[in-house]
Amino acid sequence: MLALERMSASEKELSTVFERAIQCSFPGVQEYLDLFLTRIDGLRRRISSTVAKEDGLDYSLIRETFQRAVDYFSLQVISINDLLHLYAYWARLEGTLGNDFVAARGVWESLIKKSGSLLEVWQGYLAMEVGMGHINEARSIYKRCYSKRFQGTGSEDICHSWLRFEREYGTLDDLDLAVKKVTPRLQELMAYKSQQDSKGSLSTQKDGSVAVIASQKRKANKTYGDKQPPAKKRKDVTIERSETSIPVPTSTSSILDNVNQQEETLQDTGDHEHNVKGVEDSKLSKTKIFYTDKCTAFISNLSVEANENHLHGFFKDSGGVTAIRLLRDKFSGKSRGLAYVDFSDEEHLAAAVAKNKQKLLGNKLSIARSDPKQGRNKSLPPSMSSRSQGKGNLSRGSEAPPREESRNTAKPVRNITFAIPRAVAKPLGWSKRELPTDETTEKPKSNEEFREIFLKK
Repeated sequence: MLALERMSASEKELSTVFERAIQCSFPGVQEYLDLFLTRIDGLRRRISSTVAKEDGLDYSLIRETFQRAVDYFSLQVISINDLLHLYAYWARLEGTLGNDFVAARGVWESLIKKSGSLLEVWQGYLAMEVGMGHINEARSIYKRCYSKRFQGTGSEDICHSWLRFEREYGTLDDLDLAVKKVTPRLQELMAYKSQQDSKGSLSTQKDGSVAVIASQKRKANKTYGDKQPPAKKRKDVTIERSETSIPVPTSTSSILDNVNQQEETLQDTGDHEHNVKGVEDSKLSKTKIFYTDKCTAFISNLSVEANENHLHGFFKDSGGVTAIRLLRDKFSGKSRGLAYVDFSDEEHLAAAVAKNKQKLLGNKLSIARSDPKQGRNKSLPPSMSSRSQGKGNLSRGSEAPPREESRNTAKPVRNITFAIPRAVAKPLGWSKRELPTDETTEKPKSNEEFREIFLKK
């Protein structure tokens, strides 16, 4: 393209070569950025010279090329310095070559919507306004951004920058107003920093106490953990007990001495048991750390070559990244294409989720908010959920209904009755609940009664 421009080629030839170059595959993003900037530089030189009138060039071509570049790099991972250079160049040409300051401010406003948490974006916007002599517009930008939270010492830097700006360009009233607004903000930032420092000191103290407990545990293992079989240990213990048995005292002085020795040994063993118990309690108190995923984004469809540095650069414009957890295979160590990225607050998390379907190393990423509770509920089968609900109902104090015993469950009593008189034995088929009453039972008859019955017939 530069060679054709030196040969005074026409705009049609330059445009054809540029379109063909865009379709080619280059090893990195930097080559595409150089290609767009070369095209814009050529258009700027041709529009500024007399050639623009002959070819019918217009500034709208530069604006369209910038817009194409922004749309292209929104799907790619580009460094923040290259992105700021592209937007600053575009805004400067809008103000100088296009004579449209509203469009120049629109360029920076569009970048603030995408990466408003970056201090460099606001600094570039302010530098453009101050460079063009728009003091009131720069002051309004300072009023918008001094209360925002930036990474590191960015919040303090923007407050001091506003005070320096008012000393150099503003009046005394403007300086007093800036001091009035900036002073409470600086005090708030100092209090927040001291709070974070105190939390860090507490965490270091906890780590130190855990290390001390671990060292005590190792010492206890060294003194009491001789590697012997259990039977031999028990044998040694019985021997020691027999050797250390208390002798029978013969006088009152010896009795007092023995009592004092026993109290000292009991106190020593009590202290040792207390120490061992403290170590065991500390061991039980050490619970496994689980990630709560309060401000965490879940990323899938990652390239195998992607690592933590690629993810950090991808979310650099969103800001607020506190930790990156890339899931790897347990045996091979290769990436599984999944990752968790923790953010400092909800604002940065929302900005990161907004980058869904953007490309990283040629793969379109799927970015969503991490919700571990939802995954656990889905993993439980319905039978388990119904059981857990049933258990929960019982634990709340509701008693299970008593079982109703079936009334007709009595089985007949099977007794051997062939050698027992009929009046004494129970008839077959009678249950315990259906015993005959005294009124229905017949008394045994005598021989005379039987004789009278036969004579009547």
